Amino acid sequence: MCSVASGTAEASSTQPKTLRILVTNDDGVGAPGIDATVKALTALPDTKVTVVAPLTNQSGTGAKVTPGALTVTNATTASGYPAKAVAGFPADTIIWAIDDHGISQRPNLVVSGINFGENIGPLAGLSGTVGAAETALARGIPALAVSQGVDNGQSPNFSQGAKYLVAWVQSHRKVLLSAKKGTASSTNGNLNVPTCASGNVRGPVRVALATSLSGYSISTVNCLDTTTKPTSDVQAFVEGFASISELRPVNPPS
Repeated sequence: MCSVASGTAEASSTQPKTLRILVTNDDGVGAPGIDATVKALTALPDTKVTVVAPLTNQSGTGAKVTPGALTVTNATTASGYPAKAVAGFPADTIIWAIDDHGISQRPNLVVSGINFGENIGPLAGLSGTVGAAETALARGIPALAVSQGVDNGQSPNFSQGAKYLVAWVQSHRKVLLSAKKGTASSTNGNLNVPTCASGNVRGPVRVALATSLSGYSISTVNCLDTTTKPTSDVQAFVEGFASISELRPVNPPS
């Protein structure tokens, strides 16, 4: 009897945990980038995806918030995945989901994106995609902002961004599930993936957020470049690397 009980307890303790991911963006709930994100994440085993996104396109709104009560309605992504649509800014989606307890369980991770267009250097501070991720970070929740570059006249290849997004989640899954205090401060990032006209995306590389775009033409990406050690996210982007830079928390709860 004791042996059976012990075996049952051991088996129970080794059952895989479910990773809870809250997905948002700044392009709006019906955008193709968030749809690519949801498709990629729901394909992962033992992963629960909840979508709370802006009702309409809110690109370039940074970490702005709406005063007063938020209006939230039922919606779906482009491929029909259930979502909640917030009539407000990207940061509002986090405030409603977390501060207002709009979702039933606190997520292990917030993923914001995939954004239409890169959010590198000084552009990151203007981005609602980044603003939503940093709002989550201020609440102690690990967060990843993901953006797909628009360059060389190419349409954004969201499948490339999804590939790097999934790789990041898989490599951080164990620490995300540990729920240790302080995890968010070291488990976050602003991930930017170029769209290559020729050649292949390299990386990802962890680099600093550039303070300026000076000296670079971000509308032209050279994925055939042989540079191996970019020093900023802007340099990495134009030289064909997927880059990860650190997020900074904003909009702490009062």
